[in-house]
Amino acid sequence: MVDKKYQDVAYKYAKEVLDGKRRVSAKVYKACKRHMRDLENIPNSDYDYFPDMAQNPIDFIEILPDVKTGKPYPLAEFQKFIIASLYGWRRKTDKTIRRFRKALISLARKNGKTILVAGIALYEFLFGRNPAMSRQLFCTANTRAQARIAYDMVRKQLDALRSQNDDIRKATKIVRDELRNLNDESYVRALSRETGAVDGFEPYVGILDEFAASKTNEMIELLESGQGQLDNPLILIISTAGFDLNVPMHAVEYPYIERILNEEITDDGYFVFVAEQDNEDEIKDEANWIKSNPILEVEALYDKMMSYLRKRRKVSLETGTVNEVLVKNFNMWRQSSESSYMDKSSWQQAKLDEKPNTRKRRVWIGVDVGKVNDLFAISTMVQMDDYWFCDSFSFVATKYGLVAKEKRDGVSYTNLERMGECEITTLESGVIDDERVLEKLEEMIYMNEWELQAICFDPYQFSSLIAMIEKRHPEWPLIEVRQNTMVLNMPTRQLRDEVLKGTIKHAGNQLLTMAINNARVKVDNNGMRIDKDKNSNKIDPLDALLDAYAVCYLEPFDGSGYWTNEKILGGGSLF
Repeated sequence: MVDKKYQDVAYKYAKEVLDGKRRVSAKVYKACKRHMRDLENIPNSDYDYFPDMAQNPIDFIEILPDVKTGKPYPLAEFQKFIIASLYGWRRKTDKTIRRFRKALISLARKNGKTILVAGIALYEFLFGRNPAMSRQLFCTANTRAQARIAYDMVRKQLDALRSQNDDIRKATKIVRDELRNLNDESYVRALSRETGAVDGFEPYVGILDEFAASKTNEMIELLESGQGQLDNPLILIISTAGFDLNVPMHAVEYPYIERILNEEITDDGYFVFVAEQDNEDEIKDEANWIKSNPILEVEALYDKMMSYLRKRRKVSLETGTVNEVLVKNFNMWRQSSESSYMDKSSWQQAKLDEKPNTRKRRVWIGVDVGKVNDLFAISTMVQMDDYWFCDSFSFVATKYGLVAKEKRDGVSYTNLERMGECEITTLESGVIDDERVLEKLEEMIYMNEWELQAICFDPYQFSSLIAMIEKRHPEWPLIEVRQNTMVLNMPTRQLRDEVLKGTIKHAGNQLLTMAINNARVKVDNNGMRIDKDKNSNKIDPLDALLDAYAVCYLEPFDGSGYWTNEKILGGGSLF
């Protein structure tokens, strides 16, 4: 039971959600459940909830003049829930210190992100008290142009406020690239990778607008590293979904916040509010659109917003631009092209909770060679009792530097190496060590006691490793898989179909998942294959998997398939 003194606007919103009176996304439901659970647990917690401190920024933001009309902009109930959560939760030992140091807020377009960005920034700029002086607030993005968009939102809002309030006009100054608080020397600036060094960098508040467009987590790391000496910092991520499933927002932040909301881990300093469609099918019912467009709860905006959404959906169906509308207007992460090899949901549904025991199983191993700038991928197809289990391991070349490669690819290979998914080359030249690759193959085969059916390879650049294998392991069957559409058409199609049917499963290998997300198909008169001309340095694990699958995909589970042991042991080439 929640104490009556905590039953404010946030409590009311969360209770209505949990009682089924509001239709929300699964993530918003879990965020509300988290809020209620935390309120009930206050006696045993390090944090308390202060409704008056939650209400203060709400009152301030609701008096802000709209930059277009000059009239106040009342907050929707979901916006009040967000603001109240960020400002109401405080440390018991020092209520000037907020509980949440980081927040991810994701909404479809035209759902009031602007007022949240401007409102929070201005509230902290004018009334922040910890620290009392020299608070640094940054509107950030990877590019200067994107960072200026968020900054200009705040500037216009402050300009409108100054025109209506003499005290604020006297206490503040707007210059070209900075908003200044003359009373306490605080300021708001735009910040991007292009900005360069920032003297005395100590970001009290860092707003990352449209973080889905950021290819790396460089800006978050910059902000977090600068906040080390601050008691009360805040990183605010506000963004709509995007088209690239491998950017940090989707590949790093999303899995993490899902674990928080699912109570798999505890992170008391991270607030989450993600309004999205839970699946594409539910979009057929307009009543579900409020899940990704919570602004529809505002009666005055309902008709206009619904008319806009209906028009966007109708045009997308007529013009074949469905993905764009699903991403921007229904806040669903989708691949950027209709030529994407596999949709995100199909691959996600095929994920197992943990790796199965594959000892003494039949295995086909695919190898895709990378030297200078690619991954050297080893992917496996293991025949289980009634499904195929696929996995992958990669070697990372660093000829032009590991840091440069991680930034370019948007992947922390260092972290993935710690997780056992890859190995970064130790050669001074930065190229892959064939001897180490062979050692890894030996480890995989012998430690798992696999019944090796074939090592399947693209002959390109494979000659040196072939010679080593033939010399040390003449018993290993080698099958060459030609990289043309005639050979790869059926395996490429069937692998996708079997994933959808649930007869191919995986355990969430991140580099293999990245390859699946990046893969685009190319279709010609001979059929379909993966287009290696696009994202070529990020699809190597999938290429290796398809090499293996091209050999084993006709293999039935009773062992009587076309590729008999005798034929495999005879070696040779596939076409």
